[in-house]
Amino acid sequence: MSVTDYLSWGGSMQVRKQEKIDLYRLMVRIRAFEEQSFISFNQGLTYGVLHLYIGEEAIAAGCMYDLRKEDYITSTHRGHGHLIAKGADMGRMFAELLGKETGYCRGRGGSMHIADMTIGILGANGIVGAGVPISVGAAFALRYKGLDHVVLCFFGDATINTGAFHEAVNLASTWKLPVVFVCENNLYGISVSIKNACALRSLADRSAGYAIPGVCVDGNDVLAVRKACIEATARARKGEGPTLLECQTYRWGGHFTADDGKYRPDEEVRHWKEERDPIGNLARDMLGSGEIDQQEIDVIHREVKEEVEKAFRYAQESNPADVDGMLRGVYYESPTRTRNSKGEDLP
Repeated sequence: MSVTDYLSWGGSMQVRKQEKIDLYRLMVRIRAFEEQSFISFNQGLTYGVLHLYIGEEAIAAGCMYDLRKEDYITSTHRGHGHLIAKGADMGRMFAELLGKETGYCRGRGGSMHIADMTIGILGANGIVGAGVPISVGAAFALRYKGLDHVVLCFFGDATINTGAFHEAVNLASTWKLPVVFVCENNLYGISVSIKNACALRSLADRSAGYAIPGVCVDGNDVLAVRKACIEATARARKGEGPTLLECQTYRWGGHFTADDGKYRPDEEVRHWKEERDPIGNLARDMLGSGEIDQQEIDVIHREVKEEVEKAFRYAQESNPADVDGMLRGVYYESPTRTRNSKGEDLP
């Protein structure tokens, strides 16, 4: 079924049973990857801290379920979920986290810098807001080449107040570039509540300053996220320009794996974990409608567990990154040697 078919119905988007199950499996896969990553961190197997995506799985799953392989994404320091939803190989991702030669960046980039151009992942980025101008540059390239692809740009709530965000969104709006700006508003920029950093009740209202649509959705409702993203990407493909999509969500843990997150009220954390869990809520909805039974859910969790364990074993059994080749890919290597006026090879 095409995007046009979904949009033509108007109102609520009809979703097939299998699509719900696929989205559920994808969210379970993302969470299982993150849980194993946290275990490896605690065991001292992972280099550096990790920014886990647990609690926010519905955004990556909903936004990218209908993307094409040739569409692009830019990601963030909290990007594992984005990469998995776009089709990245979990074995190579684990290998990157463990500093192995088989990792996406050959063990040299770590958690925050995974990229795979072959499936449209332009790279995760550890700098707040840095992915926004990159996404706009990619969108301009698509427009220049006359392609109907789109770019999904993921960023957190803290990015909305950076200069890079303003400059990039302003340019994308002016030139009507095919990019969807996806703000994952998890309510905290490290330890600072969004209430203390921005006067807006909804960050999507910022779109008014750029004359583009602003949409705020429940970021823990995978079906709502998917519908909003389908509409935004369809608009971008038609040449109508960008959309600012705010997905309100919550990270279950601290900002990173060494942060206990105690600056957040216990009751708030409990509320989001017990009542707003995107995976648990979708499971309850499907169980209630008879679209799935508990045995089928158990099978999904078992299969995903085995998939993640296999991927992690692959990473563990891979060779460590080769220190002797650590600069390979950092500097450009000319295929032909350059000579000076005396005919001598230049370095």
